[in-house]
Amino acid sequence: MKIFHLSDLHFGKKVNGFSMIEEQEYIILKILQAIDSEKPDALLIAGDVYDKSIPSAEAVRLFDKFLFSLSQKQLKVFIVSGNHDSAQRLSFASRLISESGIYISPAYDGNIHPFTLTDEYGKLNIYMLPFIKPADVRAAFKDIAVESYTDAVRIAIENMHINTNERNILVCHQFVTGSVRCDSEEVSVGGIDNVDANVFDGIDYVALGHIHSPQWVGRETVRYCGTPLKYSFSEANHKKSITVVELKEKGNVDIKLLPLEARRDFKEISSSYEIITSKSFYESLNRQDYYRITLTDEEDIYDAVTKLRVIYPNLMKLDYSNRRTAACEEINATEKKSELEYFAELYEKQNGCPLSDVQTQYITKIIEEVKEED
Repeated sequence: MKIFHLSDLHFGKKVNGFSMIEEQEYIILKILQAIDSEKPDALLIAGDVYDKSIPSAEAVRLFDKFLFSLSQKQLKVFIVSGNHDSAQRLSFASRLISESGIYISPAYDGNIHPFTLTDEYGKLNIYMLPFIKPADVRAAFKDIAVESYTDAVRIAIENMHINTNERNILVCHQFVTGSVRCDSEEVSVGGIDNVDANVFDGIDYVALGHIHSPQWVGRETVRYCGTPLKYSFSEANHKKSITVVELKEKGNVDIKLLPLEARRDFKEISSSYEIITSKSFYESLNRQDYYRITLTDEEDIYDAVTKLRVIYPNLMKLDYSNRRTAACEEINATEKKSELEYFAELYEKQNGCPLSDVQTQYITKIIEEVKEED
C-alpha cells in the first residue's frame, strides 16, 4: 500500500503581508502531478488545511478546487482538522463528500472508527484523530481524569480499540515532545500542548501534522511531513517534500521523500546597500523570489524598502546588522516566550508573587479562547 502524507497546507496564509495563494495553487498542481506519476493508493492530510478557523473566500475556493481534482484521481483521501481549522466548518458536507472517496474527520466526540483498505498483505486500518485538547476528551469521557495533552491523546487512542495484530495508520495533528519548531508555527501557551511519543506505541505509521519541518519523533514511523511550502525565513534552508510511505507486511514500512519545488523560494542575503543594488551582484539571482535582506551599512538608507523593491519586488523583510543593532541585541536579547510566560512575568512584577495554579489555568483558557476567536 503506497500512501502520500501531507499536512499544514495553510490555505489563505499571508507571510509578512504577502498572500501565498498563488504559491499554494502552484504547489497543488505539483502535488497532483506527483499523484499521477506515483499513483498512491491513499493521500493523508494531517491538519491545518486552512490558516484561519474562518477562512477567506479565496482559501475556500482553493480547497474546493483541490478536493475536486483529488476526486478525479484513483485514490482515497483522509483529512483531519488542525489547530488552525474549525473542525465543524472543515467537515461541512463530509458525509456527502465521502461518496467521492474523500473522508474528512468530524469534530471529536470520542467515537473514532477506522476506514479499512486492503491489498495483498491484508487489511490496513486508517484512524483519523483531529486536533484535540484535554477539554475535548473530558467532554467525551466524563468519568476519566484528563490532565494533559498526553492524557488526552492517550485516552483517545485507547478508546479506538486498535487491533495491533493488523496494520494501522493514525492521522493526527499534535505537538509531539522532541520535535523542532519553526518561526511560522504558533508557540504553545506555556508549552502545555506537548504529547509524549510513547502514546503511539503499537501503531505502524503515525502521520503527524503541526510542525513545519519534516522530521520523525521517537521512531522513524512517527513522522511530521512538514509543509509543502516555506512560510517563514527560518525555513529558508528546508527542502520541502511529500512523504511517501509504503506499507508491506506487518512491521515492514518504507519511507521516501518526493521533493517539491516552489515557484518562488525564500532567500536571505546580507551585505551593504551598494553591493546588494549592484547589477553584478543581483543579475545571477532569481529576483522574483521572496527576500529577507540584511543591510550592513552603519547608517540607515532613506526609503530603503521602496528602493530595494525596484530590484527585489518580493522583498518581505528588511533588517540592519551593524554596531547599533548589535548593541540593541545585547540589551534586548530574550528567548522566545509564550503569551502565558509574558503575562506571568508581568503579574509577578506587579504583585510580588507568582500566578497560582488556578490563575494559570484561567489565563491559559482566556488566551486559548482569544486565539481561537482570531
